[in-house]
Amino acid sequence: MITSVLVANRGEIACRVFRTCGELGIRTVAVHSDADENALHARVADAAVRLPGATPAETYLRGDLIVKAAVAAGADAVHPGYGFLSENADFARAVLDAGLVWIGPAPEAIEAMASKTRAKELMGLAPLSDVGQSDLPVLVKAAAGGGGRGMRIVRRLDELGPALEGARAEAAGAFGDGEVFVEPYVERGRHVEVQVLADAHGTVWALGTRDCSLQRRHQKVIEEAPAPGLSEQLAEELRTLAVRAARAVHYVGAGTVEFLVADDKAHFLEMNTRLQVEHPVTEAVFGVDLVALQLSIAEGQPLDSEPPRARGHAIEARLYAEDPARDWAPQTGTLHRLAVPEGVRLDSGYGDGDEIGIHYDPMLAKLIAHAPTRAGALRKLAGALERATIHGPVTNRDLLVRSLRHEEFTTARMDTGFYDRHLPELTEPTPDPHAPLAAALADAHGRSRFGAWRNVPSQPQTKRYAMAGEEHEVHYRHTRAGLEAEGVRVVHVGADLVVLEVDGVRCRFTVARYGDDLYVNNTALQSLPRFPAPTAQLAPGSLLAPMPGTVVRVAEGLAVGAAVRAGEPLLWLEAMKMEHKITAPVTGTLTALLAEPGQQVTVGALLAVVQPA
Repeated sequence: MITSVLVANRGEIACRVFRTCGELGIRTVAVHSDADENALHARVADAAVRLPGATPAETYLRGDLIVKAAVAAGADAVHPGYGFLSENADFARAVLDAGLVWIGPAPEAIEAMASKTRAKELMGLAPLSDVGQSDLPVLVKAAAGGGGRGMRIVRRLDELGPALEGARAEAAGAFGDGEVFVEPYVERGRHVEVQVLADAHGTVWALGTRDCSLQRRHQKVIEEAPAPGLSEQLAEELRTLAVRAARAVHYVGAGTVEFLVADDKAHFLEMNTRLQVEHPVTEAVFGVDLVALQLSIAEGQPLDSEPPRARGHAIEARLYAEDPARDWAPQTGTLHRLAVPEGVRLDSGYGDGDEIGIHYDPMLAKLIAHAPTRAGALRKLAGALERATIHGPVTNRDLLVRSLRHEEFTTARMDTGFYDRHLPELTEPTPDPHAPLAAALADAHGRSRFGAWRNVPSQPQTKRYAMAGEEHEVHYRHTRAGLEAEGVRVVHVGADLVVLEVDGVRCRFTVARYGDDLYVNNTALQSLPRFPAPTAQLAPGSLLAPMPGTVVRVAEGLAVGAAVRAGEPLLWLEAMKMEHKITAPVTGTLTALLAEPGQQVTVGALLAVVQPA
């Protein structure tokens, strides 16, 4: 029997595994980097072991340190989670060699399937070797790992070299393996996968299908089970292929076989030899705990001969600290508050007050809704996201709500190009125009408690706020009856709640303050001084860092004096495990280059200057 489990991971998946372990009476051990010393997963575990350093290469990719941590903490089993070393056969062997239980497939199965190139060979497929014009478009892909890292779409031959270089660098940083390959890119396909679960006694379950077509940067955003709109013939073919792939490598444990579906045909992509981020939708539909089943299989217990029956529909949305309107730029800062309505599942790796740093994936949480029908699950999840309290860095919450209500998604006609086509309409800012007034009234109420009300009406008061990148000026006044403002009726004013009647409809505004950070409902505002201070002027063509991160490389041959074109890549930043291309803002001459590989930069740091032609 397993008595103590170390999770070789961080964040949401570590907390997820710990929760099931706690329910089963199993002791839990966390590992944490210096950056994660106070992270939620380190706080909720029964024991925690430090991995010195902050970057993944120094910490969560150090299998030798993790095995030592497991032995030192008295763990008798290791769960890899997903990402990092979860599909690393050498790490699995090291765990087994240390006399520990590996909660996953055998190293030989990982070697056969975790490398996408070897997996394709096993399934009778082969990647492209010599790419010509007729092969375009193609997809450059990391052979190891997943999560969209190390992937590039190439539509012109002259883009292939830089795409290969960038994919290799990103894959090496994320997975410790820079091997990449090239395969045909299928336009307007759907990403459909099958969850498999196999024991050591020859039983293999195919737990239905999932659709994961809504993706950004090849990383899934919204997932659901079962995949809608598939013919029963195609669904059965997918399940059969998935079981065949598992049996081909004598697979034991949880895994996922992924396909690209186009024109009612399935194209094998890969097999992920680990638990997937989106596993909760399968759990909801089949009424199982996949982590508990992983533990049971690792203990040698057999599965039932047949899987449970599927019931209803489940949809998951990944909440990211990122700005979809700014090329999905990751965001950092304090997550002051995250709360969702009852009735949906929340899997998160952050607690209120936690810091979101630059070193790791920007996913804050996953929200999962289950209902008897797909339409019911969609409505339930969209409503929960809309009503959730999220105070902190910018997130993709509004994008998720609009995606779930988009006609192309509600009618199950989506594909992997959904965000390429619809991003502008999904990211159009729609802040509440009355939020600044509510903030001003709450502030006025707070200040009025420290002084007497005037006996005569006062002159109109003015407050200025920044909201959604724009400046807003509001006016109100004190009267004998209380606070008043034009265009609305002030029903109630408190320090943390304002009620306004707008066109006959009462609207509630909750006001929350965290130091200098101000939120009205879920709208972030910044109070502006009455008389703005002068600001330093930047030279035209200045290129500023859009996010905190590390400069990973500069364009080959780039030097001061070089002629550059608007949109031409000049350097690459790595932030939250993803590479971000920084391009020339204008066409002209490079007059300053202040960035160099390995340099840490903050938001707004000056990277380069291009003098406009």
